Amino acid sequence: MSVSAAPADLADGLPNPRRLLAFLTVCLGIVIAVLDGTIVNVALPSIAADQHASAAQSIWIVTGYQLAVTVALLPAAALGEAIGFRKVFAAGIVIFAAASLACAYADSLAVLTVARIVQGIGGAALMGIAGALVRFIVPTRQLGQGIAGIALTVAVSGAAGPTIAAAILAVTTWHWLFLINVPLGIICFTVGRFTLPETPSSGKKFDVPSAVLNAVTFGPLIAGLSSIGMSGFPWWIPLVLIVVGALGGYFLWRREAHEPAPMLPIDLFRIRPFRWSIIASITSFAAQMLATVSLPFFFNHALGYDEVATGLLMTPWPVATAIFAPLSARFAERFGGERVSGFGSLLFAIGLGAIAILPAQPSVWDIVWRLALAGLGFGLFQSPNNKIMISSAPRHRSGGASGMQSTARLLGQSAGAALAAIIFGLTASYNLPLTMGIAAAFGLIAAVLSIWR
Repeated sequence: MSVSAAPADLADGLPNPRRLLAFLTVCLGIVIAVLDGTIVNVALPSIAADQHASAAQSIWIVTGYQLAVTVALLPAAALGEAIGFRKVFAAGIVIFAAASLACAYADSLAVLTVARIVQGIGGAALMGIAGALVRFIVPTRQLGQGIAGIALTVAVSGAAGPTIAAAILAVTTWHWLFLINVPLGIICFTVGRFTLPETPSSGKKFDVPSAVLNAVTFGPLIAGLSSIGMSGFPWWIPLVLIVVGALGGYFLWRREAHEPAPMLPIDLFRIRPFRWSIIASITSFAAQMLATVSLPFFFNHALGYDEVATGLLMTPWPVATAIFAPLSARFAERFGGERVSGFGSLLFAIGLGAIAILPAQPSVWDIVWRLALAGLGFGLFQSPNNKIMISSAPRHRSGGASGMQSTARLLGQSAGAALAAIIFGLTASYNLPLTMGIAAAFGLIAAVLSIWR
């Protein structure tokens, strides 16, 4: 897939129609990587039955993928800076498609789990460098729109996973949840072969010890957060995992502190806009996950809605995000990214606060406008925040910025899910004011950081 860099590849963006095809290729890679994080959830019961596994054992089909993505994000981004993002994207597609084929034909839960871990490594290569590739695909003046398109792709793909899974399972078996990735991967690789830019490579040797420390840091940390509140886990296991992750992070930080282009982008954290954008991203995604994990239980247990009605009630959030994420780029060009992301996260917090004070017997409209407001605010916040994050880094450190952007999202989501589990464990019944009040507080923190930045 590697070719010598043409002058056009190093200019300010690609010419059309190559630019459009390259951008769509990156988006397709993100779609299949993000979808596979959620699309399997619906099929877990049938997969468990087919593989003669228990429900608890089948969870590793999901957990293995998420852990692999988290552990491999920053190393994939560092590898992209070292040898070029185009090569890493191509390798990610090949690994992802091959692992998908192995998943479809796995004859045991163990084989399926290993294939999912390999699939996660490929997915990390696609997600971890997406923002960096976009920086070389679109002109600087259109970077906000490009980042907004990536944010929209991530949001819609994540929200559409269960719906797409249900549609596939309605006409065929769970194996096609994985087989569908093979032709999509071939299309992605082939179009990318002719359209993706050949980005400059630093020539720096890949830092294997840092990659190992990165795995020791983020693997146990995410596993510990994810296992909080899970049945069958003694209370001390999440604690030990989190402590191991913290110790790994300490040694990783010490090793990377004096590196000119560290895998964990410590150099970028010295840049004020980047630093606060990362923290704002973590807090906002924690709020989002806390709300989206908790609300279905409230709709189902407290209000008595069935699964289909609950899914429909959650729909206004991703729809509003999908509408306003691309519009936020235009608003940011006119009013400034800091103001738009700050205003968006403020609306996000207000929407979550409004959910916290829902009446005891809310009407459908009472629920819909509150969730739509939260989704609107989240859509306005995410794209400008991501643009500031990517553009504040030097161009040769685009990989580190892009990898940290995806890592921040996963850290926030894991923290939000863990917090939801803690609240469920501490309260005898679902406590809507407490849960949504905490989520709103996280949204307010993101708003303050966005403006302070």
